[in-house]
Amino acid sequence: MGKKAVDVAFVLASIVTVTLCKPPNIVFIVADDLGWNDIGFNNPDIISPNVDRLAREGIILDHAYVQPLCSPSRSSFMTGYYPYRTGLQHMVIDPQQPVCAPLTKSFLPQEMKNLGYATHIVGKWHLGFCNWNCTPTFRGFDSFLGYYNAQENYYFRTCEYYYDFRDNQTLSVKQNGTYSTYVFQERVRNIINTHDTSKPLFLYLPLQSVHMPLEVPKHYYNMYPNIQNEDRRIFSGMVTAMDDVIGNLTSFLTQRDMYNDTLFVFTADNGGWIQFGGNNYPLRGGKFTIWEGGTRAVSFVTGPGLKVRGTRFEGLMHAVDWMPTIVAAAGGEIKDKDIDGINMWDAISTGSASPRSEFIYNLDDMFLPGEGHAGIRQGDYKLIVGFPGLYSGWYLPNQTQDSVAGQKVMAAINASYQPDGRPLKPFTLENPQGWDDEPHLYNLKDDPTEHNNLADQMPDLVVKLKQRMAEYKLKYVPPNYPKHDPNSNPFIYGGAWTPGWC
Repeated sequence: MGKKAVDVAFVLASIVTVTLCKPPNIVFIVADDLGWNDIGFNNPDIISPNVDRLAREGIILDHAYVQPLCSPSRSSFMTGYYPYRTGLQHMVIDPQQPVCAPLTKSFLPQEMKNLGYATHIVGKWHLGFCNWNCTPTFRGFDSFLGYYNAQENYYFRTCEYYYDFRDNQTLSVKQNGTYSTYVFQERVRNIINTHDTSKPLFLYLPLQSVHMPLEVPKHYYNMYPNIQNEDRRIFSGMVTAMDDVIGNLTSFLTQRDMYNDTLFVFTADNGGWIQFGGNNYPLRGGKFTIWEGGTRAVSFVTGPGLKVRGTRFEGLMHAVDWMPTIVAAAGGEIKDKDIDGINMWDAISTGSASPRSEFIYNLDDMFLPGEGHAGIRQGDYKLIVGFPGLYSGWYLPNQTQDSVAGQKVMAAINASYQPDGRPLKPFTLENPQGWDDEPHLYNLKDDPTEHNNLADQMPDLVVKLKQRMAEYKLKYVPPNYPKHDPNSNPFIYGGAWTPGWC
């Protein structure tokens, strides 16, 4: 073979190698307050064909765990650290609190930018905004369209009656009157249509759906005529509206010939909120609790790099694992060896055994409002110490929560929004405080719905798991849950939640 032919063969081989080694586009979808029983592949009464198709074409993660509330889970996704190590383990970040996810921790989009990715976020932030440095475009994202706080009206961009919607750093209310899934869908279309395909794309899509308030266009509501419970009917329509956004996302990617090169990661941020139509049956409890219904998430992965498909992954995984796992799927590695997350990419992509055998559900020393608990999973066993959560029953899809539990929830929320200087009751592993001071021990392999407390039968295991939690607690950071700061008042900023006051 002549030199010219050798040169041509070398160039062709190089092109093939580069093509094969090109990192995938990655779309990381977070569904807000989506319960175990709120998606079609777990419950055929729910209409979610697009999500179901993606899940069944990939790997459904049957034992993927998250925190029981929004901010703690999102912090875990972004940093790879348990919230008890960053001070975010108690409740969520309120609009008036001078706090955000620690600026000392590298965020997932920063890691992705280091790998050459274009990075975008569309949807809910809820990781703090009191200082501009806390906000998305200062933490690794090239662009942001969405809101800073926990919730807002689906048609009008307000949280607690004040505007909360940003296009990058600019307040934007031109979308007022349009249902949020349509607003986010158009931004996703624009991101994909203008993306420079010579670079890989990282799109973080933490959707507003299906968090309260319960609001949905009428045609989605009409798709569930057999549901008699009004909240559940609206909520189910909201799930289908979310599903349509995800279906359109796949269409946009297909139109730009990007779909086959895109890895989809999907997870809920916590269990369904029983008081507002969500459902986790047959799992126990829901959002706000460290029962399985509050922490075992709907989750799947699909796309390039998977060597097995169409199955359920039975290995353990936790929210902190997503950061190193996504970075590994992109061809990188986290340099911070102190993180709690474990790279799960090899295990998930090959369907092999999980490298994780235990995790912490939470470590929270504050009792009021509504928390104050510790939990650990080791192998098949789970131990809860302290107050498990505000919803401790098993709720059928058409049931609402019992009124007593609902009153406790609202009292706790009201207490968190109206701090009056009362001391918070201390909680420790040695001296738990709360409505239920007895330890709860379950074998989740034999009893995944947590009906049979084995603590009295297996006291030695209770002691062992408490000791293990005490080891984790050596790295404990007290909850960063400050009083509301009057400098946060939106009146100061023209009626909008605005950074720059802490």
